[in-house]
Amino acid sequence: MQIYKILSLLLEYPKPELFEHWSEIKQLIPTLELLTEEDQAAFSEFMSWAGALSLTEYQAHYVNTFDFTPENALYLTHHLFEEQDRERGPALVDLSEYYKAEGFEISDGELPDYLPLVLEYVSTLGTETDIRLFLQQSAHVSDTIAQNLEKINSPYAPLLRIVQRHGRLVDIAA
Repeated sequence: MQIYKILSLLLEYPKPELFEHWSEIKQLIPTLELLTEEDQAAFSEFMSWAGALSLTEYQAHYVNTFDFTPENALYLTHHLFEEQDRERGPALVDLSEYYKAEGFEISDGELPDYLPLVLEYVSTLGTETDIRLFLQQSAHVSDTIAQNLEKINSPYAPLLRIVQRHGRLVDIAA
């Protein structure tokens, strides 16, 4: 599903390739299925904000937001376990093994709990129900990160809210 692929691209470290395809992404967003008006507004505001920056400014903002501020880290297990918690390692291994069993390969040596990678994975799932069930497992972490970003008025906060909303409990019978 394209919404999750786009969220993945916008939440990972900005690379020149992202800017090369910026106008395509901007044109694609209004055509995405399953977006509420709130989601559309969040995407629009983020695209306007980021599109006004140079690549270097965008990268610097990203690093300051996510890499230099641990409470904003996009590594989901970082928010579930203490830094030295012995359970974090096995959780990362389990997630890696899960991806392998599903035929999903992790590239660039990234940790398996990196939110953009998780979103890239869910973009390969077949149904919205499968996606929501997978995202539901980390919706509270997405909420925590979104709250942290809202405290600093980060333009990334609305994107995390989209992830969190899409991870809410879903009525499977519906």
